[in-house]
Amino acid sequence: MLLKSLVGAALAIALGAGIATAQPGQGPVVSACADDIAKLCAGKTHENREIRNCLEENKAKVTTACKTALDTTGGGQGKGQGKAKPN
Repeated sequence: MLLKSLVGAALAIALGAGIATAQPGQGPVVSACADDIAKLCAGKTHENREIRNCLEENKAKVTTACKTALDTTGGGQGKGQGKAKPN
């Protein structure tokens, strides 16, 4: 009985962690650019690519990690979410 409870709790934690990492706006750009977003794009939202556009417009001012995230996520084409444009 105790083992079932422990397994159930572990499964709930694992599923919860998976759900948390799948939340919109928590991708590699948000993670790598959090400080840059706060500094350069305060008040912007994820709607209509406001944050992404702001970061791209200020690319010369963002951190190296943020530049890398912007350059490797397909220009906002959704590569990090399995939605890359087909070739």
